[in-house]
Amino acid sequence: MNKVIMMGRLVNDPELKTTPTGVSVCRFRIAVDRNYQKKGEEKKSDFFNVIAWRGTAEFITKFFGKGRMILIEGEMQVSQYVDKNGNNATWYEIVTDNVYFTGEKANGGNGGYAPREAPGYGEPPPERGSYQNAQESSGNSQGTSASADFSSADKEDYPF
Repeated sequence: MNKVIMMGRLVNDPELKTTPTGVSVCRFRIAVDRNYQKKGEEKKSDFFNVIAWRGTAEFITKFFGKGRMILIEGEMQVSQYVDKNGNNATWYEIVTDNVYFTGEKANGGNGGYAPREAPGYGEPPPERGSYQNAQESSGNSQGTSASADFSSADKEDYPF
């Protein structure tokens, strides 16, 4: 079984791109703090490459930005390639299929669930239907758990 679950901060803003066939994709890196730290040493972090496709990629670029905490779930993929100097190299990448909010408080104090382009993160997230439709049209019927959290909640009655 190949299953990866990580929580960390985005190192950079995810950038949404489109493949020549029209599929949405975004790549970003996350910094994950290590649990153990020796006395007197600074906290250490490990950095991981992440890729998301279709509706998940669109969701991430809309709601997450540099420095924001994110929890990802997916699988590790390993690729072998030859670099520009002719050396064999290995590329490790997490292909995420589910993303979750972590409950981190944003500048506006509402839990950080608004689009990142909103000043102060002042707006609530979109209705489930708009994201669900994007997932279904992209061929991913599973959806992401982040959008499922809003399925039955009224705009004024979010659980956070």
